[in-house]
Amino acid sequence: MYRTLQQDIQARIQTLLYERYDMQLPSVAIELPPKIEFGEMALPVAFELAKRLKKAPRAIAQELQSALAEIPGIASVEIAGAGYLNLKLDRSATVHRIAKDEHASVGGDGFQLVEHTSINPNKAAHVGHLRNAILGDTFARMLRKDEFKPGYPVGVQNYIDNTGVQVADIVVAVRELKRMNLYQTREWLTEMLESNVRLDYACWDLYAEISQWYEADPSQTAARKQLRLNTLHELEVGENETAEIAELVSIGILRRHLQTMQRLGIEYDFLPRESEILHLQFWETARRLMVERGVLYLETAGKNAGAWVMRRAGAEPLTESTVDEDAKIIIRSNGTVTYVGKDIAYHLWKFGLLGKDFGYTKFHEYPDHVCWTSALTGEDPHPSFAQASAIYNVIDSRQDDPQTQVKEALRALGFTAEAEHYVHLNYAMVALTPRCAADLGYKLSDEDKERSYIEVSGRKGFGVKADDLIDRMIGAARAEVDARHPELDESERADIADAIGIGALRFFMLRFTRNTVIAFDFRDALAFDGETGPYAQYAAVRAANIFHKAGVDPAAALKAIENADLTALLAADTDIWELWLIASRLSSVLEQAIAAAEPAILAKYAFTLAQSFNNFYHRHHILKEQDPERKMLLLATAAVARRELVRVLGWLGIRVPAAM
Repeated sequence: MYRTLQQDIQARIQTLLYERYDMQLPSVAIELPPKIEFGEMALPVAFELAKRLKKAPRAIAQELQSALAEIPGIASVEIAGAGYLNLKLDRSATVHRIAKDEHASVGGDGFQLVEHTSINPNKAAHVGHLRNAILGDTFARMLRKDEFKPGYPVGVQNYIDNTGVQVADIVVAVRELKRMNLYQTREWLTEMLESNVRLDYACWDLYAEISQWYEADPSQTAARKQLRLNTLHELEVGENETAEIAELVSIGILRRHLQTMQRLGIEYDFLPRESEILHLQFWETARRLMVERGVLYLETAGKNAGAWVMRRAGAEPLTESTVDEDAKIIIRSNGTVTYVGKDIAYHLWKFGLLGKDFGYTKFHEYPDHVCWTSALTGEDPHPSFAQASAIYNVIDSRQDDPQTQVKEALRALGFTAEAEHYVHLNYAMVALTPRCAADLGYKLSDEDKERSYIEVSGRKGFGVKADDLIDRMIGAARAEVDARHPELDESERADIADAIGIGALRFFMLRFTRNTVIAFDFRDALAFDGETGPYAQYAAVRAANIFHKAGVDPAAALKAIENADLTALLAADTDIWELWLIASRLSSVLEQAIAAAEPAILAKYAFTLAQSFNNFYHRHHILKEQDPERKMLLLATAAVARRELVRVLGWLGIRVPAAM
């Protein structure tokens, strides 16, 4: 609702500027005043116009004042300071519109492709992977159509690097440490499946062992690393026993990854695999295009002689005699293609610019949709994901430079619009607090205990498996639920604990801005006080309890105030009006979070709304209120707060449990 009013005001100002001054502004800023007594909106437009019109800002504000006051929903317009326009809303009329769920439309046309998770299929998912997946899943929820918004057409994909070094390492481990061939590998996998032993957990330990094995015997280090390179080459070529072992193991681990993520409510539409990118020769097609357009060239001098390179973003122009020593290598002098080269081809495909597509085959059935994977030849009919209007890649901050180079390649190839719609949702690492590491059983030195966080390492075997973390979160929540609600049956308590544990984990991963290092801590995440998931969930549960005890439906409470004159009540209780105002800003906050590609904005809003509701709850004894008109308003206030809180938590992937 707040955003709807903003749009009305912005449109009215642009019309006034055209009619009075024969001009328009690229945008009209609307700010939130620091105090409610100044109004609900502040416009600095007079300052923007002062230089153009060569008038004092206050004089311009006076010319706009009366016209703005005519906008429906505006009670008054006051001029403050040197020319600020402070707008005060008609509180009663605004509350009526909020109660009717009037809000700005968020969405549009154009297929939005969100890529996230992208875990190497060589071991169990860990705590760092969860930040990636939760960020990506939340952003997709923010974009996707739902009951609140028309949204955008969205596709969620999870890139599977099944021919990379990490998978090669697991194949080396299977052969060299476990001494198994293809037949024995099949037997091993079958035995684990039948005995309910987790493949991803077994490979977690194997990966740590093989990482140490390469360096364990100095006399064998060179030979063992050459074995890794040979294995990697065989994976890329395909159609050999090495590739078959890799396929069996990586598919088995991938299925485990999908199960892990589904526990968090995270699902995918498409799983593109690097093996098909290689065999369908995406890179060769991209290489020819880059050479034809002069983006990729053979370096003949300097340190990169013999390599095919491209200019870096922002590079200075070259003179004829200059060698660009800082050029980005795309094809090494030995003929191998770098990660960036393959990624350029992949993103040309994403935008539908490659002239090629995958075959598609069904991989996994979710309750309401199919997850497809890439194939050399696929099933019909099938969808196609090579049609993105915008791309959002959730990849950690260590990949900032490669991601920048892919965008630069698109721009250099002439695809400037696509480059502008290529967004890298980067994020910083997830570590553990020393307290959390100790809770997990890790032995810490005195120095470690004083650190602000402890880094994890999959190669060293130091870390937290995602499923172990989820189990710990749900287990801790279950202990609390059992103590608080022994009267509930087993299934109810299990469902509540699941909602709280998952909600706590997701909120903790989302509350920090993307480029903040997270030091994860069980106890902090599960706290019922402070900026946590359980705190926000508890506010929504508390609101629901009000209606349960009152025997009133929330929708009926909102409908009851439709024709009531609330002017006096809202003037007397400013905190009630402020809660309505916060609730009205939902679509505005969602737009801001999408534009900034920052889910933390939504998490902050959820906490602010929950906090405002809790303050309201403690100040007003809703069920004991004797004045029928005031009680009607209090119930409607609780209803609107809960409605918007449930919505924003839904975008964060957090369920509201039945009790807490």
